[in-house]
Amino acid sequence: MKATDMLMEEHRVIERVLTSLEIAAARLQADQPVRTGFFDDAADFIKGFADGCHHLKEEQVLFRALVDHGVSQEGGPVGVMLAEHQEGRDLTAAMRLATRQLQAGDPTARRDLATAARRYAALLRAHIAKEDEVLFPLADRVIPPAEQDRVFERFEQVEHEETGAGVHERYLALADALQREIGGHVRAA
Repeated sequence: MKATDMLMEEHRVIERVLTSLEIAAARLQADQPVRTGFFDDAADFIKGFADGCHHLKEEQVLFRALVDHGVSQEGGPVGVMLAEHQEGRDLTAAMRLATRQLQAGDPTARRDLATAARRYAALLRAHIAKEDEVLFPLADRVIPPAEQDRVFERFEQVEHEETGAGVHERYLALADALQREIGGHVRAA
């Protein structure tokens, strides 16, 4: 398996959570019942898996390998991906804040929470498409096969050493739980 294949598999898990988040945001906006803790759980998944595991592998390993092989970080695809990772972190923080405000009884927070959740999902869907269709094929072309093997090995190290044993599996279970809570089988768009 190539390193980019691992990242693409993780994208499919992230997309399942994005779909669940979009459905929950639509229900919230329509004044339908949604457990506000759902958004906390989704933010936990985002922080722990999408950002803390997946983006960590990209930022610490893949993007560095791309730069080492001549892909510009400034103004190029790596710079765009890094900026979008930060935007995702900002939207996740906005989602957490709106969740706290809603739980504290602020009715205007419903709109803010739904907006932050939708914006995050839209950002990540576009981001994933750029990576799957542009960045990862570029990485497969410019990073020599032997080094791609080292990138994959480093991904494994990041996953087990820096995020901790069992963390990946815990977030896969959380993705499943979010999907079940929001209403059964949810397909990635």
